[in-house]
Amino acid sequence: MNRKTYRHIFFDLDKTLWDFETNSVETFRDIYKKHRLQEKGVDSFDRFLDRYNYHNLMLWDFYRQGKIVKEVLNIRRFALTLHEFGINDNLLSSTMAADYINLSPTKTNLFPGTHQVLEYLHKSYSLHIITNGFEEVQFRKLHHSSLSRYFKEVITSEDAGVKKPDPEIFAYALRRAGATAAESLMIGDDEEVDIEGAGRLGIDQVLVDYQNEVPDSAATYRIRGLEELIEFL
Repeated sequence: MNRKTYRHIFFDLDKTLWDFETNSVETFRDIYKKHRLQEKGVDSFDRFLDRYNYHNLMLWDFYRQGKIVKEVLNIRRFALTLHEFGINDNLLSSTMAADYINLSPTKTNLFPGTHQVLEYLHKSYSLHIITNGFEEVQFRKLHHSSLSRYFKEVITSEDAGVKKPDPEIFAYALRRAGATAAESLMIGDDEEVDIEGAGRLGIDQVLVDYQNEVPDSAATYRIRGLEELIEFL
């Protein structure tokens, strides 16, 4: 890959730069302790987290399809989780949802090499973010993790009016960045959302496959860690 091939690099945020799983576990431990969930009948933190993840993934799929709005997603995932433990408390569900939105973005665990790689790349490329995450949350994540300074444009699905993998969010991102597809590169962890979505618009892609789960990726490039970007960009 020639350095001059690309001028604009678009990154996904969650699970690509920001360690979503580690940060979420830390946040849920705080919430579990704050609301004394064990005393309320949620006897296992691990089971609580497992059931939350189940409902969260299902509801996020609905959200990406436009079947529910974010306000419903945010509270419903907690209500459904608590219901499995025999707890039907709308106020508690709403309070936990608010706690998650407030606490989660303050967590700062990033994948190895994140700052090193971004420091290297932003000297030669225009860097941008494309994310499906909630706008108010994503900007706070960038701020607390000291990532904001690297990125010229932060494109959220709320701002664009469509979510990845819809090609329109990538077209919107190109317009915002003043970029063309030919001179752009999309870097993300999700084969469907990031890789296939960008590919439909003719944007080259890098799949960051941390767990070596997608050996047959359709991505233009596939890496196991962010540090590999320095080798060819």
